[in-house]
Amino acid sequence: MRVLAVSFAVLMVTAAVQAVIVVFSGSVALLGDTLHNVADALTALPLAIAFSLGRRAATRRFTYGYGRAEDLAGIAIVLVIAASAALAGYEAARRLVDPQEVRALGWVAAAAVIGFAGNEWVARYRIGVGRQIGSAALVADGLHARTDALTSLAVLLGAGGSALGYPIADPIVGLLITAAICLVLKDAAREIYHRLMDAVDPALVDHAERVLAATGGVRRVGSVRLRWVGHALRAEVDIVVGEDLSLLQAHAVAVEAEHRLIHHLPRLSAATVHADPDGREGADHHAVLAGHR
Repeated sequence: MRVLAVSFAVLMVTAAVQAVIVVFSGSVALLGDTLHNVADALTALPLAIAFSLGRRAATRRFTYGYGRAEDLAGIAIVLVIAASAALAGYEAARRLVDPQEVRALGWVAAAAVIGFAGNEWVARYRIGVGRQIGSAALVADGLHARTDALTSLAVLLGAGGSALGYPIADPIVGLLITAAICLVLKDAAREIYHRLMDAVDPALVDHAERVLAATGGVRRVGSVRLRWVGHALRAEVDIVVGEDLSLLQAHAVAVEAEHRLIHHLPRLSAATVHADPDGREGADHHAVLAGHR
């Protein structure tokens, strides 16, 4: 929430400075960049709602809580990035057909630098914290800010081309930046797609297996399943313990396994640990379930 508040303030100040320059320069490219910055700032709203929902306790209907609201916000952000790419491409193509003269090129260039710096700072801030807390939606929002930084760069390069007597440079650069935004869109969409499909880094699974295997009382490690719910990680694991253990002893081993996982896996909030007895060779303690799996 702090990241959203700070980045919202930075982007709104950036947009306000650019808006003043738009008024006396008449730059359509800078106007588009200003509107992009406002739209980028406003994407903080669905994320803020998602983070607020994620704090609500689980209910009998939403038994895993409301963390998935972040993924819904991530979809909205991906759609906004796609719309930005479409708008940038349209504006670049339109200006390629109908070039327009831009006044006060020095001020336009300065506004573009301000836009690039503001957006790139916000992008790094959002992406860094998003990866730190495990929020795919916040990372996607940071990538969205980076698309606006690229748009600002297009305005700067276009202004430079116009100053050198090549007004066509602005729409050509705009098309190149549109292609760059599409690459950012691909990264953001992949991030959200992986989260929606419960994908995790395989290294996390390997690490979880090592932690479980090193737990006292665990003879073997069975299946290990991890998933993100919002920016919290949850686990479901199977372990094999001695068949001579009492129920209390087997339960103690399972609790210790969960405790160790929580301490060793970043962002893990809870783990469901199923303990199987290590019986004689060939024994199948789940035979009754064979037809259901």
